[in-house]
Amino acid sequence: MSDQLSIAAEPRERAGKGASRALRREGRVPAVIYGDKKEAQAIHVEARALNKLLGTGHFMNSLVEVDVNGVKTRTLPKDVAFDPVTDRPLHVDFFRLAKGAKVQVNIPVVFINEEASPGLKRGGVMNVVRHELDLMCDADHIPDQIEIDVTGLEIGDSIHISHITLPEGSESAITDRDFTIAGVTAPSALKSSDDASEDGDVEETEVTEQNADTVEGEDS
Repeated sequence: MSDQLSIAAEPRERAGKGASRALRREGRVPAVIYGDKKEAQAIHVEARALNKLLGTGHFMNSLVEVDVNGVKTRTLPKDVAFDPVTDRPLHVDFFRLAKGAKVQVNIPVVFINEEASPGLKRGGVMNVVRHELDLMCDADHIPDQIEIDVTGLEIGDSIHISHITLPEGSESAITDRDFTIAGVTAPSALKSSDDASEDGDVEETEVTEQNADTVEGEDS
């Protein structure tokens, strides 16, 4: 499970683009806390502290306790806007969590035991369709990652969401289909060899048919 993160914040007295630009010049990032059927709260956080949390690599999938002048609110980051040129954070949305809440998050997948896959050992390639899974999780039990065991997979085998045992308290947010997560495909060299072999069979067949037509013509 991802560790709970925390960040200090201060109320934002003024709204608007001018006020937000002024905050950024002071090394602050405008933000908002919303959700749980309560009024949205405009705040700002220190840019350096926010960048430190972003650097963890799992900011968007972690509980973040926002401390506004001593009042702590448990949240889940929902969106971070970045400057397209400098890549600096411009604004953050924090979703306020109710007690016992379930949240929708994207959790990265990690493949294990690749050395135990006959298909990969023969030179097959792991074709990853989904690098993350869209899950509904208990807010207190958000997994860091989902490990997928590829033991025994042959070339041509695929992994669907129905093959995965998700952690307790987690379920797929996509329920209308048994979607593919990954599969083991043949290496390009093997594909090229198979294609060439098929082309050779076709050419041989065409030559045989042409020879047959020639023989029939001579007989007549």
